[in-house]
Amino acid sequence: MSYQEIYQPYREEVADRYPLVAARILEIPGEETVAEPFRSYFRKAAEFINLMYETEREIAAGTFFQKSIEELQDWNDRVYGDIFSGQYEESFGNPAYARKVLGSEFGGLLCMLYAEIRKMTAYAAENGIYEMTIYGELFVEIYNCFEGEEGTTPEEIAKILYWFAHDYTEVFTEREISRMVNPEDDFTADLIEHADLSDLRYLYRFGCPVGKNERELASFLNGLPQEKIDAMAKTYTEGYRIGFEVGRKDLSKKKTVEICSPLGFERVVRAAICNFAKMGLKPVFRSSGRRNGVSSTSPNEQYEFDHKADGAVFLDKAYVERRLECTLSSLEERKGLAAGYAGPAVIETFGREPFTPKSKPENYEYDEKQQKLNVYFSNKNSQLVNQYIKGEERSFTIIAYPVPEIGPKFEEIFEKTVELNNLDYMLYREMQQKLIDVLDLAEFVKIRGKGANRTDLTVAIRPLENPQKETAFENCVADVNIPVGEVFTSPKLAGTNGILHVTQVFLKQMKYLDLELAFEDGMIVSYNCKNFETEAENKKLLKEQLLFHHDSLPMGEFAIGTNTVAYKMGRDYEIGARLPILIAEKTGPHFAIGDTCYTWAEDTPVYNPDGKEIVARDNEISILRKEDPQKAYFNCHTDITIPYDELDSITVLTRDGRQIPVIADGKFVVPGTEPLNEPLE
Repeated sequence: MSYQEIYQPYREEVADRYPLVAARILEIPGEETVAEPFRSYFRKAAEFINLMYETEREIAAGTFFQKSIEELQDWNDRVYGDIFSGQYEESFGNPAYARKVLGSEFGGLLCMLYAEIRKMTAYAAENGIYEMTIYGELFVEIYNCFEGEEGTTPEEIAKILYWFAHDYTEVFTEREISRMVNPEDDFTADLIEHADLSDLRYLYRFGCPVGKNERELASFLNGLPQEKIDAMAKTYTEGYRIGFEVGRKDLSKKKTVEICSPLGFERVVRAAICNFAKMGLKPVFRSSGRRNGVSSTSPNEQYEFDHKADGAVFLDKAYVERRLECTLSSLEERKGLAAGYAGPAVIETFGREPFTPKSKPENYEYDEKQQKLNVYFSNKNSQLVNQYIKGEERSFTIIAYPVPEIGPKFEEIFEKTVELNNLDYMLYREMQQKLIDVLDLAEFVKIRGKGANRTDLTVAIRPLENPQKETAFENCVADVNIPVGEVFTSPKLAGTNGILHVTQVFLKQMKYLDLELAFEDGMIVSYNCKNFETEAENKKLLKEQLLFHHDSLPMGEFAIGTNTVAYKMGRDYEIGARLPILIAEKTGPHFAIGDTCYTWAEDTPVYNPDGKEIVARDNEISILRKEDPQKAYFNCHTDITIPYDELDSITVLTRDGRQIPVIADGKFVVPGTEPLNEPLE
């Protein structure tokens, strides 16, 4: 059964409604039944919806991709034009502008609606007329409210948006779960496997923004010989396979692999799909919101930031419980498929200009009650998923490559990154084992920054009952985490105290300035940065983006990155601030806030290449899963790295009072690790 057949019942359900709502919205731009300033808003929004309906009809008729690539790019620019940074100041997608023109209450609600209907780009791409119908009907219902002589109220509009979210929760949840576990329900995989990738018009088929990065990346990869593409795909898929092997997990029981990839990388992904097929795995590409299973450059990251909390319009306990019910029902219906889900295989990109958000009072924000509901939902949802897709049975892999936006030396940096992803992992494994032999002696590890870096942190290490057979640190080579280069542990929380500080760090496409976290017994007790003028704004940013609305988070990981080659690449090309955390975490000691690296699989034994069991898989918070998983997990894990040039020392403090240096003045000093210093010279 194809994805078209899976969704045919939905299409039949709206077969009569779709042409009616499309015809009605086609009339709106010429009407004057709504007073200004709302008339301008509805006219603009209706024009966008009409463009989506026209696009869907052309795709269904097979005429859309008869256009030239110039015509398709013109279409792309029309779709995303008013949220491009140059036009965003006067866009109804901008909460500040919408509230200014339409009034504070109506402006916020209609701006949120504007962002919602923009999700139709993904649905138009795959002839999703069910979703296009319900979004069109939502728009018409709200438009009708403004046509009445007596007018409407913000409360009435908020109620309509509330019930839309509640009524269609089942539809959207079903779609997301199905796309996650059912390989037959996959528009994206079908497209990648059958499109003519030499014709760049295929890029516009996904319903994602297509910009310079996507066009130039696809063109660049098209120019590489097939053997190079195959080698890149092999590094990626072998990392995935080895992750199961090293973790002693049975890959033969699995049927699907979730591929997460950037638009433009389809040649590599197609080769990877062939490799996964030899492992008995079929691809799935999870769909979410405006994305059909692939990622692309955001037309405007401020727009994304401005709408991050639009759910505040409808989020309440009833909605959360309904969504959890739908998740459970959907997983239960697909429990056989869910059991076959092996985990994600991720290709990330890096090189974009770091984004520093602008705080706006006009944006929706979750109140304290809603923040707690978000935390509650995240924890409960993760528990449900883990019931059907067991953490101890799945794995993952992540690899990263630059995008052309990184600068004129893109191709050179790309080649260096390929080399980085293929470093001799046996050499690193041996050097990292020498570090672990010293670190396993520790009661505490002391980390100090230098220069402008104020880090002064003591990390408590789990004691070993049988050092001949046990270790506290994992020897991480190039399997699930590519490239090679770190040793890590889940620290004890009691006794982990001090300040973690970095002058700047790039996390999840966002740049943080002077980020500082204070820990007491492993828990964050204060946090701040200098992105904004006021302390309140800075703390609000960190509460949302790093603490994910939790009041505090534990230190879930302490690691020492050993990939000085990656550090040198960042320094030589002046791209250190643009390296993704996947690579950046290997360029110095790093600390993750949130869950440990072994979340949902703490009871599964894990071994280093030397045969020793890694026993530091739990901490005082995660162990609470045995009595209440709601208290044990935070469903986040964010790595923060101190670069070598901001690092003074890392010192092991043993239980018998000795102090053994691991890094001194930013250089490795453990005998046998001297080659790690060569790129630092």
